[in-house]
Amino acid sequence: MRIGPIELPNNLFVAPMAGVTDRPFRMLCRSLGAGYAVSEMVTSKRELWHTLKTSRRADHGGEPAPIAVQIAGVDPAEMADAARYNIDRGAMIIDINMGCPAKKVCSKWAGSALMQDEALAIAIVEAVVAACAPRNVPVTLKMRSGRCATERNALRLARAAEAAGVAMITVHGRTREQGYGGVAEYDTVAAVKAALAVPVVANGDIDSPARARAVLEHTRADALMIGRAAMGRPWIFGEIAHYLAHGELPPPPPVRDVQRWLTAHLHEHYALYGEYTGVRSARKHIGWSVRVLPGGEAFRAAMNTIDDCRAQLDAVRDFFDQLADRHLLLPASNDDGSRLAA
Repeated sequence: MRIGPIELPNNLFVAPMAGVTDRPFRMLCRSLGAGYAVSEMVTSKRELWHTLKTSRRADHGGEPAPIAVQIAGVDPAEMADAARYNIDRGAMIIDINMGCPAKKVCSKWAGSALMQDEALAIAIVEAVVAACAPRNVPVTLKMRSGRCATERNALRLARAAEAAGVAMITVHGRTREQGYGGVAEYDTVAAVKAALAVPVVANGDIDSPARARAVLEHTRADALMIGRAAMGRPWIFGEIAHYLAHGELPPPPPVRDVQRWLTAHLHEHYALYGEYTGVRSARKHIGWSVRVLPGGEAFRAAMNTIDDCRAQLDAVRDFFDQLADRHLLLPASNDDGSRLAA
């Protein structure tokens, strides 16, 4: 699997998710089997580049290559400047966001709203490709299937983006109108894959090894991008890789392994955000990790009252100590991959 000149270790990708896929989470997923991870989206607005929020998103210290940064905006020149800014800070791949359905993004006609203005969308692609080409940095594009069920224009836009020079295209099998509701469909992904020469990545509702295989078979996609299913279960990448290679599920991870992964993640999280913000933003990651465990909901509620990193780590240790006599943490998914929406 390659993106332009860059070779990847496998074809299982971590989706860019605002407020989730920060550097510590990306590194955790990479350590557990993901071959590639894209940053949270970084704004193209120059006046926001030096804010604490953006500077954290542009912090790649210790992150394994290749470093990929997603940029978002509506002005071609600003997007080109944002690409150059992030390349100067270590980005080896630039991803253009045309997939985010969030109102605060789409209300400014960025994200998936760009798919409604194909001329502007391609002007942005052309500007970013032109900015990246002298640095030999490939440009990728993440989009949705279209605005709504009656206006799925991903195929037309993908063809134009390929002609403009993008090196890879990811298609989330939902429309902007769907947001994250309903179910993903993969026929659009399959149509894009059949029409393009560059790699095509399938995204949306890939939440088990069996589903991963079914989506690959249905779409013939070159890679899979996994988002929400990795929240609290970052080992899903290793599970999928094992299943695709051997045709069987690996055993679920032991409690102590999950405790070790989560503890290491928390230390990286505190180092990036500091204690005040870190202890609060870590709550969601802890909550996702324990939500299906015995006593997980009660522990989540108690966790939300802790305002100290040391106390948070102690609480996590005590919770997992109580589960240590259980050999397995989580049953493997039994999804047979058959829920493929037309």
